[in-house]
Amino acid sequence: MFELDEIRIENLTHGCVTDNPAPEVSFSLISDTPDTWLTDAKIEVCGRTFPCGTAQTGIPLTGLSLAPFTEYEVKVTATDNHGGTADGSARFMTGRLGMAWRAQWITDSTYQFPKKTSPAPMTFRRKFALKKPVKRALVAATALGVYELAVNGRKVGDRWFAPGFTSYQHTLLYQLYDVTGLLNPENELTAVVGGGWAVGRFTYESKSQITAPRQAFLLELLLEYEDGSRAVLPTGGRWQVTQEGNYRFGDFYDGEIYDATVDLDAVSWKTADVVKPRLSPTLLCDDGAPVTAHETLRPVSVVPVEGGGTIYDFGQNFAGVVCLNLNGKRGQTVTVCHAELLVDGGLCTKSLRTAKATATYICADGKQRYIPRLTYMGFRYVEIKGIAPEDVEVSAYVLHSDFAEIGSFSCSSELLNQLQSNIRWSGKSNFVDIPTDCPQRDERQGWTGDAAIFASTAVFNFDLSRFWEKWLRDMRSEQTPGGGLPHVVPKHGYSAPSSPTACWGDSCVLVPWAEYLARGNVNLLKRQYPAMKRFLKSVKFWASLSGPGRDRRHIWKWLFQFGDWCAPGEGIRDWMGKGKWVATAYYANSCRLVSQIAGLLGYKADAAHFRRLSGEIARAYRNVFTNGAGKLAREFQTGYVLPLYFGMTEGAETAAMAAHLDRLVRENGDHLSTGFTGTPYLLFALADNGHADTAYRLLFQDTCPSWLYCVKAGATTMWEQWDALRPDGSVNMDNLNGSDAEGENSMVSFNHYAYGAVGDFLYRRVAGLEPLEGGYRRFAVRPLIGSGLTWARAETKTPYGTAGCHWRIEDGRFTLQVIVPVSTVCEVTLPSGKTAAVSSGEHTFTEAMP
Repeated sequence: MFELDEIRIENLTHGCVTDNPAPEVSFSLISDTPDTWLTDAKIEVCGRTFPCGTAQTGIPLTGLSLAPFTEYEVKVTATDNHGGTADGSARFMTGRLGMAWRAQWITDSTYQFPKKTSPAPMTFRRKFALKKPVKRALVAATALGVYELAVNGRKVGDRWFAPGFTSYQHTLLYQLYDVTGLLNPENELTAVVGGGWAVGRFTYESKSQITAPRQAFLLELLLEYEDGSRAVLPTGGRWQVTQEGNYRFGDFYDGEIYDATVDLDAVSWKTADVVKPRLSPTLLCDDGAPVTAHETLRPVSVVPVEGGGTIYDFGQNFAGVVCLNLNGKRGQTVTVCHAELLVDGGLCTKSLRTAKATATYICADGKQRYIPRLTYMGFRYVEIKGIAPEDVEVSAYVLHSDFAEIGSFSCSSELLNQLQSNIRWSGKSNFVDIPTDCPQRDERQGWTGDAAIFASTAVFNFDLSRFWEKWLRDMRSEQTPGGGLPHVVPKHGYSAPSSPTACWGDSCVLVPWAEYLARGNVNLLKRQYPAMKRFLKSVKFWASLSGPGRDRRHIWKWLFQFGDWCAPGEGIRDWMGKGKWVATAYYANSCRLVSQIAGLLGYKADAAHFRRLSGEIARAYRNVFTNGAGKLAREFQTGYVLPLYFGMTEGAETAAMAAHLDRLVRENGDHLSTGFTGTPYLLFALADNGHADTAYRLLFQDTCPSWLYCVKAGATTMWEQWDALRPDGSVNMDNLNGSDAEGENSMVSFNHYAYGAVGDFLYRRVAGLEPLEGGYRRFAVRPLIGSGLTWARAETKTPYGTAGCHWRIEDGRFTLQVIVPVSTVCEVTLPSGKTAAVSSGEHTFTEAMP
């Protein structure tokens, strides 16, 4: 049996709608015959044939003549090395493909609201009749703000927060919906538009009106009649608007107010105003990963509290919204307050800073349902007031971007299994249209440093192809001509100037490289490559100002560095004070990676240049910061971790640096002292350089600071700081206040994925599954045995199929099972050091434990 597993168009297996004139196709294969390889393939579309050879990922359909709003079939035929053939097909639809909009932007231009707040939602409507049968009806819509669209009272689509968060001055997405089945002879289109990111309160500085002074809406209803004629119903002067709709308030930080007593036919409406927004972004068909609802959680406990409220514990910290099925009375007000943890039996909301995180529902009579649509929260607990527990059924929807969960890890340690669960939940909680830092407080920004260090862990667990593509396009859009990058993407209201900053700026290299290793699409690297080069050119300039001489000109300390951010037991000045060590190491690493990327892209001169530069920077690090024998003049763990992991050491220096790192860990009571920039690589630096026992002691350390300290403290997600909850059970926010938005005492998030980057070690070393080429076309399985673990398992779905391994120790024997997809090869290394190379199929190896 040789079959096509799946065909992906623009990284979707179904439902693709695109404005890309050359959509990219990928496909995977399955076979029950061992050692199967693709030998030839072709793609057929629009009467054209695209020979693929043995390529299976990111194949662009260039030169097609595509028409707007048209569905196309893509056929794939593949042949394997055993003479088997497989074929299959998939479909995609085009969007507007640059077709001019007849619609006009509409708003209520008389509406004003104060700065640092969010606006009242606007409700727009248009009534219309159909005079003849409709064959197809499509809606193209977007907004400055976030919109909820309904046809005849029925919600259109399944997403939250359309049109999504982008760099609005450059790109604004629109959505295309088929609403044929929702139409009647008499119809009403309604759209609720909240402030969202574009207009509402955003950033920890509480800015608003960043993109526009108020919300605006744009829509076209395209009607194709059965008689072949067509019509367009656009937004314009025939639409109406009101601020008196059911949605009274909507804000990502503060929450939502919904009044179910409002009758839209009884409120005051006015003719919508036609406006021209001050920005002119490219309107592009949605190519991201829309925010949708996933798991439904139910309370694990319900506890009444003093004052008449009831606290519901969902047993899991997550990002999402409540779902209330109520039996209420008209005018009855129900409030839902959210928090990540309890203190003294009540909600701990101080860590939210200025965010109110409250949903308010004003009831109609009888049975009804309420789900917030213009906000989301990060929470585990809610306190509900204004209704008796017997009159409300409470559940919650988990919200995150729509991506497949493709990876898994488990082992004989339940503590590590809980750590893996925490990693996954923090990833899901913070992949909400952009990669946020945290989902609960008044921030939720796209911090690039957090994304850079978590990317490798994230792409093992989740298929983030579309998610990263959208975000990286915004990154490229917001790069300065000189090569600097904002610390958050989209920058959107962030005050700090864009500049080259280590780790945060290196995200322009680290994120696409992690995605390439996971998915194998070299086209992403090609799109990102100019940004990488500009960034490194800028870094080279600033490093050259550090001083004269062969080595000093490679030491990077200017302009601004976060250093070893959030290192335990220190403050911001200490973290930033390590900037030149951290920055110089990241500089060398990015040059090394860009050299590899240039080689993949065929840029030989660039590959040689960046390879040489990486070596020069590594030499400068050793010559300036060490005694020449592998010892830092100023010792700290990250100062050793980075050069060891980034391959910056040579000969005896490697062993010496590893020994000094091992000593620092042991002198610290087998505890880490690394921050965001060093922690992801700490265990690798030890384990890969002769100190696997120390790496495992760190991994299994369960006192603060450590990963398992948080697990044993009851964490269900990753924490921003190791001591966010102290050993005595108190919350580390004694000095927290609303004005301390950038101080270490203000950073008390219990759902922050950065330290979850340890997942990469679990998958690549504990289980042993590691990509060696893009998309796991070549990968390794080489488990690192230690700490009494008796088994471990890891799997991830690659572009070629599922790759996985499962090892166990039983009665003194080691057994390893390996799953290898079609068209790939796995390099196996057993604990004894024996090696083997195997191709597709399932393989088992066994030997006596050495």
